[in-house]
Amino acid sequence: MMHERGKSDPAVVAMKPANKAERSVAEPVERRAGTEGNADQPHTGRTQRRETVSQVLARIRQAARQRKKERFTALYHHITPELLRDAFFALKREAAPGVDGMTWQGYATGLENSLKDLHARVQRGAYRALPSRRQYIPKPDGRQRPLAVAALEDKIVQRAVATLLNAIYEEDFLGFSYGFRPGRGTHDALDALVVGIESRKVNWILDADIRSFFDTINQEWLIRFLEHRIGDRRIIRLIQKWLKAGILEDGVVTTSEVGTGQGSVISPLLANIYLFHVLDLFTERWRRREAAGDMIIVRYADDFIIGFEHETDARRFLDLLGERMGKFALALHPEKTRLIEFGRHAAANRRQRGLGKPETFNFLGFTFICGTSRRGRFLIKRKSRRDRMRAKLQAIKQELRQRMHQPIREQGKWLKQVVAGYFRYHAVPTNSHALVQFRDGVTTRWRQLLNRRSQKGRKTWTWIAMLVDHWLPRPCILHPWPNQRFAVTHPR
Repeated sequence: MMHERGKSDPAVVAMKPANKAERSVAEPVERRAGTEGNADQPHTGRTQRRETVSQVLARIRQAARQRKKERFTALYHHITPELLRDAFFALKREAAPGVDGMTWQGYATGLENSLKDLHARVQRGAYRALPSRRQYIPKPDGRQRPLAVAALEDKIVQRAVATLLNAIYEEDFLGFSYGFRPGRGTHDALDALVVGIESRKVNWILDADIRSFFDTINQEWLIRFLEHRIGDRRIIRLIQKWLKAGILEDGVVTTSEVGTGQGSVISPLLANIYLFHVLDLFTERWRRREAAGDMIIVRYADDFIIGFEHETDARRFLDLLGERMGKFALALHPEKTRLIEFGRHAAANRRQRGLGKPETFNFLGFTFICGTSRRGRFLIKRKSRRDRMRAKLQAIKQELRQRMHQPIREQGKWLKQVVAGYFRYHAVPTNSHALVQFRDGVTTRWRQLLNRRSQKGRKTWTWIAMLVDHWLPRPCILHPWPNQRFAVTHPR
């Protein structure tokens, strides 16, 4: 974790004071990565190696927790063959290869020798980062999202470094940050937002959007933020190598002074560090010192929602937030950033002024609506975003065309997985109708496909209903109410 005195005493150098804001209670740990499988390598001493890595990370976490004002000056020697090995098995096995063309399965052959060679190159400074391969994936709105696919060895080293840095920054990050953090996920952020609006005095919602965040991160500022906590120049140089490696597209490598490769292993952590300094600390300080009323914030990566009790607070903060973003080379999207009246009194207040129903906002795939329960109490309703559902159904239709001549059994097995996966995310309380709509949409498209290929006349709805009931899961709520799960993950 740092330069050691004896065996465990870290030598550290004083640094700029870190934020002392109170953090939320830690949430349950995420699932572990998949088991190793039968890769071609010996397993002797596996348990001992894992315990060694775990002990190192535990010491780093303890030092980060106890020494908020200090920098870690000697982390590089903790990039060991054991840590690289764990990093390799934490990677997605079916991920697309980078410019080296190397797959996970290919690298697993002769793994131990490959890792020893990689470790030797990293330690003597001979390791060189390769350009990332540009790949595009469709976005729900029909546009293309550019991704940077790193070479396999770059992924391994990035994962190892991210593991070390996570042990430090998890002690610094604030409780309202949920994206790409161990033990935290999208539904934790959704729960926190619902509980915050329903339990605090929230009357206004700032729905903010950072324009092209991953493409506009200022690399110079990012390195300066890292140096607040990381004093090991070798770690900093590794990160600079990845930032400067460039993107290969159409046979041409381009480099840039701004942005991080969205889709790379290290990118989510770097984004969190950037927004921790630019947004989180600023917002927490403003909430304590400037806000006249209640204020909540929930952030998932570069998506964040801020709630206010008073409109004056909201408008003052929005003006300052724009200035703050500009100072660090970021900008709020003018068309996607808006302030709306939302909360338990929004409907009544708007009715008194002769206005319509409160506006809605979107967050993490759901539309948030001011509603009431059967007993007439204020209730936030979450519905699957219509545009996202339409895009998903269109993607299913396109895939079904590719599977037109498969046996019905194969089509049914695939659709079962797709529908079950959709339900696993979207089956939240108050969203039953959207689940039914999605299942009906899949049914309609499946029937259309079967009718197109049938030589024996059109399939009746009765026959299709029997087929769907056999293969497709029935809509049912799978997630608890937000306040119930929040009470478990944040016990008071």
